[in-house]
Amino acid sequence: MVVAMILAGGVGSRVGADRPKQFVKVLGKPVLVYTIEIFQNHPDVDVIEVVCHKEWKNYLRDLIEKYNLTKVLWIVDGGERFQESVINGLKHLKDNTEIDWNSTVLVHYGAAPFTSDRIVTDCIKVTEKWGSACSTTPCYQLMGSNDRADSLHEADKKVPISKNWVDRDRYIQIACPQGYKLNYLASIYHRAEEKGLLDRVEPHTTSLAYELGDVLYQSYGDQTNIKITTKEDIELFEGYVYRKWMQENKK
Repeated sequence: MVVAMILAGGVGSRVGADRPKQFVKVLGKPVLVYTIEIFQNHPDVDVIEVVCHKEWKNYLRDLIEKYNLTKVLWIVDGGERFQESVINGLKHLKDNTEIDWNSTVLVHYGAAPFTSDRIVTDCIKVTEKWGSACSTTPCYQLMGSNDRADSLHEADKKVPISKNWVDRDRYIQIACPQGYKLNYLASIYHRAEEKGLLDRVEPHTTSLAYELGDVLYQSYGDQTNIKITTKEDIELFEGYVYRKWMQENKK
């Protein structure tokens, strides 16, 4: 079984809206609905669990009915922090007798609606082969040049200067979804709790895995697959949705 765990428990204050960013409307539809539809429409995803901000659960139920999101079977309370939200979602899946421990769990952010079918498909494929997968993208140069001036540079935390360049070929950008076998995901959080890491390691499950010394496998990603963080990202997504609508209506 493939389960999509969609995290929608945050506030997203940097967007500057009157509601959590995952519920901001883009062309009349909340961002979270666009995100859920990625998995609703994917043939390899069986069920969806949404870990939701407590004050918005009833609104989410209305959205599920309005947009016929039939794969959403469970709504779980979100936590104050990322790790707490994942733990809540994980606990619900562990306690659910319908879920096999060998199931694939795709952890995805509610405010990440740019993700393509290709990204989801490869994340599932890699997870089922190796036990984990992270959507990853190489660090491309901004100007498409081999000149170091267009590469990554180290930043000084105290003053706005840079003294050294960083070899971009050694680094990747990790996005979502992040795939885990359910038994492995449970193992990460069990070991992290035993070592006292949950209160000091943020912001992601990958952070805990690295702290534990685990190896995570890479799946396909691209630079379009961003998470909405700022007001400008909302505007970018609005243009993205409008462009797709124009393409579909030209057919």
